[in-house]
Amino acid sequence: MKIKLLLFLFACSSLFAQKKPNIIIIFTDDHGYADIGVNGAVEDIKTPNIDLLAKNGVRMTSGYITAPQCIPSRAGLLTGRYQQKFGLDQNGTIPLPLEEILISQRLQKAGYTTGMAGKWHLDPNPGSLEWIKKHLPEYNQTEKRKIRIPQKLKLPYASFNRGFDYAFEGYINTYNANYTLENGAKIQPKIVKEKGYRLEIQTQAAVTFIKKNKEKPFFFYLPYFAPHVPLEATKKYLDRFPDKMPERRKHALAMLSAIDDGVGEIKQTLKDLKIDKNTLIFFISDNGAPLKIYKEDKPISFKGGAWDGSLNTPFVGEKGMLSEGGIRVPFIVNWPAVLPKGKVYDKQVISLDAAATAISVAGLAKDENLDGVDLIPFLTGEKKGEPHTSLFWRFWSQSAIREGNYKYLKFGEREFLFNVTTKEHEQNNLIKKHPKIAERLKNKLIKWSETLKIKGINFKTRESEKQWFDYYFPER
Repeated sequence: MKIKLLLFLFACSSLFAQKKPNIIIIFTDDHGYADIGVNGAVEDIKTPNIDLLAKNGVRMTSGYITAPQCIPSRAGLLTGRYQQKFGLDQNGTIPLPLEEILISQRLQKAGYTTGMAGKWHLDPNPGSLEWIKKHLPEYNQTEKRKIRIPQKLKLPYASFNRGFDYAFEGYINTYNANYTLENGAKIQPKIVKEKGYRLEIQTQAAVTFIKKNKEKPFFFYLPYFAPHVPLEATKKYLDRFPDKMPERRKHALAMLSAIDDGVGEIKQTLKDLKIDKNTLIFFISDNGAPLKIYKEDKPISFKGGAWDGSLNTPFVGEKGMLSEGGIRVPFIVNWPAVLPKGKVYDKQVISLDAAATAISVAGLAKDENLDGVDLIPFLTGEKKGEPHTSLFWRFWSQSAIREGNYKYLKFGEREFLFNVTTKEHEQNNLIKKHPKIAERLKNKLIKWSETLKIKGINFKTRESEKQWFDYYFPER
């Protein structure tokens, strides 16, 4: 017993003697639960490097995002707070408020060098209707495509003004950057044009940052712009999927394969620099895939909203819905120095936990304003039980709460109760069988909603929501 105790104390002292861990958050875009191989939901996906993250780390089977849409889910992730608390419930409202403190800003105070590359989407844009009404009232009744936001109003919201020392912010080939892709040299922020494939550019920006900043703890946020439309893949990746299938599916698989190559390149870079074991990596999607109900294989050249080729199997629903298909996403945590290998964790976790975990491992004091939980002691087994008693959602006219095995979902006047841990999950409405459970969860959801900037859970339904719920949850 004494020998075991001494070994344990030695291991602990060695761990604490290490420098603070590097932290990387990889955030994919409109990427459904099915589309990492290790989730075992489909057979056509090829993600060996992402799968290895899980096999050498912890895979969450009940990992959630805070919203089934891009802007609010990113706001929740980076602040570690339910975004409804500061009024960013959905796209088409406001940019991420300047008063909110981001993970990057917190980690700067802990001595971290911070960087990001890829999709930002948190600054004012022509769709920020509430913000435009307040700051640019002359555009109040103007078509979105005609709205021009002055650079001086956008600049404070840019990533390099929100706690990121290094930024390579952009989508396809145009980036707002303050460092070079070649060697990471700092430059004055400017628009740069990069030749090549968007996902390889974003990976290169990450690798360059890591090599440049390997000597001290760093935080890097990598929001890949994929498999979000417009679908785009090179022959190199498309050739990996020669089987006959819908073109949109093939392009999604190819784009995810490019991301997978990027994950492999990042891991190899960390290994070459001998910092892989003490780098904490989160891999999460921003929401479920947009199926557009029927998964139509529209031409790749189609410019409107369409199925992006990704899948949410085995879950019900899609992007824009608070059903599992919209908010239950690929979710992996990897930290070789600390976490067990190959653990499958079935307790409910959420993207909010990334901020709380990062702050804790960086040695910062706990902030009660954060809504997430430090996951590390739960994943190592140091703490037992559930990281969260309850998780909450509100989006458009939908509201939901998950507590333990049960999830209560409300859409307009319609109400559902599901046991989301069963094979039937959201295909079996249990509300008539367990009305007391549903009522208790509903009351808890209402109480939570009273803490938000806009209070309540009863909002006018939208036509798109009605179409989704009529299709996925037909009334019997």
